[in-house]
Amino acid sequence: MTPDFLPLTWLYVPGDRPEVVAKALACGADIVLVDLEDAVAPDRKEYARAATADLLSEPPPVPVHVRVNALDGPLAEVDLKTLSPLAGLSGLRLPKVTSPDDVVRVAEGAAPAEGGAMPLYALLETALAVEHAFAIASAHPALRGVSIGEADLRADLGVREDAGLDWSRARVIVAARAAGLPPPPQSVYPDIRDVEGLAASCAHGRTLGFLGRAAIHPRQLPIIERAYLPTPAEIDSAEAVVQAAATAPGAQALPDGRFIDAAVVTGAHRTLTLARRLS
Repeated sequence: MTPDFLPLTWLYVPGDRPEVVAKALACGADIVLVDLEDAVAPDRKEYARAATADLLSEPPPVPVHVRVNALDGPLAEVDLKTLSPLAGLSGLRLPKVTSPDDVVRVAEGAAPAEGGAMPLYALLETALAVEHAFAIASAHPALRGVSIGEADLRADLGVREDAGLDWSRARVIVAARAAGLPPPPQSVYPDIRDVEGLAASCAHGRTLGFLGRAAIHPRQLPIIERAYLPTPAEIDSAEAVVQAAATAPGAQALPDGRFIDAAVVTGAHRTLTLARRLS
């Protein structure tokens, strides 16, 4: 992955279905998330780990992250020892993280990846995790991102309406940015047939500050990407900002009345980075 790579689509696939994983690698997702945790039945955990290790013995065509089993259970340690040294692994996703200690323990115990520490991604799935969001997000340099596991969080909070999660979402987004991490991707949308609902949910997530989204079916990928790619008007606006900043560095007012400064220019560059996907 290059430094300006901004993933928008993250596709979950069960680790005990290697034939499904193989199809996922060719379906256009930016990152494939092989799940060893919730998507795998207890009696298939060992098979899922072995199949995933076989897959990752060589670099796959797209980045692959693995969600290991619960960190407080007996399987996570074996998952980490087996998978973290493999050449094809691009990241480890840590479920149900509740404190910075969870991240530090994994970071210090994982085998180093080629070129440095294995990138870690923390999933915040409880009220306690949301309360500790910034401490988790800033726990260790190996942590490259945080996101919310909304199904577990919804159950923990007893939330029925989707809007009841917005405060938690905003808190995790702010924590990620305050820690210098990328904007988090949205949690999965569970109804793979409701494409209109997915599009509306993505539009709402974008207004909150998410960037991209996890998916559970390939048919969701183009909807997510479309929602998070800049519109032609946004691209034109960003180009005007970048051109103005190159001509006269520093804060200034554009002919259309917009005031721009360094922060606006940074946002414009991110918009143009995403716009390159359209070419």
